[in-house]
Amino acid sequence: MSRLTNYIKDTRAEMVHVNWPTRQQTMRFTTLVIVVSVLTAAILGLSDFVFSRLLTLLF
Repeated sequence: MSRLTNYIKDTRAEMVHVNWPTRQQTMRFTTLVIVVSVLTAAILGLSDFVFSRLLTLLF
């Protein structure tokens, strides 16, 4: 039980040193992640569509 207590105390002490992002930074990074995810999905979806059409034409 002592090890768990020490772990929790050490974790709380380290959390003081964390540099948390501001609300504005969090919103910007979240928006960026969503935009990049949507663009990646669109590119992969388009690539899948094109390659499936090509394979349909070839075979």
